[in-house]
Amino acid sequence: MNPYEVLLMLDPELTDERQNEIIARLQEIVAKGGGVWGRTEPWGKRKLAYEIDKKGEAYYHLLTFDCEPAALDELGRVLRITDGAMRHMAVRAPKGSARPRDAAVAATE
Repeated sequence: MNPYEVLLMLDPELTDERQNEIIARLQEIVAKGGGVWGRTEPWGKRKLAYEIDKKGEAYYHLLTFDCEPAALDELGRVLRITDGAMRHMAVRAPKGSARPRDAAVAATE
């Protein structure tokens, strides 16, 4: 499994409930792919450098998890067809960053 970080930009007109539904769906995809969910950091609403679909703001979320590349491909496919997901970028987490497995082990100690 590889550690990944996804920066997710959601439509500023989405309700908190809908945002949580989208993130829950992503957690489900990671779990089905045998991955380990790390954490979700909501960064809140931020101004965009340029408009996307005539919107000047977006809700940002930083998601961290470990999964296989196939699960990451499925996550990207789902985000591309999800209404309300404006943009997303997935990258392998840099070495030395807090990883989901490390956090789970620390929580049990």
